[in-house]
Amino acid sequence: MAISLAPLPLPESGDTSKFADFGREVKGVNPGTLSPEEFEQVKDALYKHDVLLFRDTSLTPEQQYALTKAFDPQSESYGHGNNKTGSNAKSILHPDLKTIPRVPQVQLIGNGTVFEHEGLAEAKLKHPSHTTFHKTRVSPEDEAKGITRFYRWHIDAALYDLSPPRVTTLYGITVPQGNRQTCRYDDGTGDELQVPLGTTAFVSGKTMFEILPSELKSLAVRSRVKYSPHPYVWMAPAHALSTGLGIESEGLELPADQLPPWEESKIKILPILWKNPVTGQLHFQVHPCGAAELLIDPLPSGAQREGAIYPDGGHITDVKEVRDILYKMQRPAIAPSLVYPHDWSERDLVLFHNRGVLHTVVGAFATDQVRAFHQCNLAASDDPTGPSAEDVKKWC
Repeated sequence: MAISLAPLPLPESGDTSKFADFGREVKGVNPGTLSPEEFEQVKDALYKHDVLLFRDTSLTPEQQYALTKAFDPQSESYGHGNNKTGSNAKSILHPDLKTIPRVPQVQLIGNGTVFEHEGLAEAKLKHPSHTTFHKTRVSPEDEAKGITRFYRWHIDAALYDLSPPRVTTLYGITVPQGNRQTCRYDDGTGDELQVPLGTTAFVSGKTMFEILPSELKSLAVRSRVKYSPHPYVWMAPAHALSTGLGIESEGLELPADQLPPWEESKIKILPILWKNPVTGQLHFQVHPCGAAELLIDPLPSGAQREGAIYPDGGHITDVKEVRDILYKMQRPAIAPSLVYPHDWSERDLVLFHNRGVLHTVVGAFATDQVRAFHQCNLAASDDPTGPSAEDVKKWC
């Protein structure tokens, strides 16, 4: 039986022309018990639409792990390594994740204290807040009025040793209701976005690439990012920009000799653009907070050199310059009209193409507002595929 797909409801701020292919609600099937034929349809839909929503579904941790693993049967461990983030108190992810004991690939995330949950007698959860990570913060007075920010735009990935997961699944178990909030960019543009309380916000990596001017498309198609070893430990002392799209360059990152032991061979060097395995389209997929260097190939022979950026290639090691280049390329795609902020209900299951979108936590909860979600993503069995020689020729 063919699955049924319906467009996701967009906020009034959304540019419908940019969301024509983005996001679908899946109806008529149980995501926990998909037949092989149904799964293939779901898999195809995910890569074509990047975000899938199942409403009012019951899903055990075992079923969520099995569904996530089906997208990459050779994958096994949680995207950051089973229990690794929980055991490393220096990581900025340390407060945000609690492992389900019997299914260590599934994490409990949320806010407040949860009791007797899937083998956890007591779990104290902390919803990530910009107040602990950004260089500046919304004033307490504005926060009381419902003003908030994006926390950290990112891809779910360890970015060291392990390959970026293909898919992330998020399942809402306890979802507190409350007033909508205003997400401010606070970057001098005046941009702001009305969002549901505790939304997860998504932007399309495909759109991020498509809206670039030609000279930046040429740069993107020729470039790779070298990430820091143990990037979440490296960035922990640093502060984020007010948009959540990268780190302020203040020299606060941990020096290499203060990081946990690392090997050069395990550092990730990944293309800026990742090829969609179904559509063949290119998605701009960079975790701006972990980027340390840029490696740029020269223009191919016969390419137009006039107006080209780094026509002879380059290796940029100054982290501020790296961040400035990436910000210039990524900031247009988080404009309010291009953000999908999901309005969570209990028993919502969201699957997203982790190699095709960036996402972020948004908002803030009171300490007595309990929120519980299950999250699963698995370190992939391979690294993403970058642009082909034909892609480079086309976009240069």
